[in-house]
Amino acid sequence: MAKIDIRLDAELVVEVMVLAGVGYPQDAVELVVRDYIARGHRTEARVAGQDEARREADARPQDPQG
Repeated sequence: MAKIDIRLDAELVVEVMVLAGVGYPQDAVELVVRDYIARGHRTEARVAGQDEARREADARPQDPQG
């Protein structure tokens, strides 16, 4: 996998290190990025599941009204 270097404010990175409980800046930032991506995938899966349930409900025949 390709690697890149990113410059971040030191205070921001220290805050991330403290919150993540990690002693190395690169590891802390990587954990945050991986968590952000994982949350995005979980959200996509949850929304897709809700959309599928709505489509199934819309596809069911409706009982006669009246």
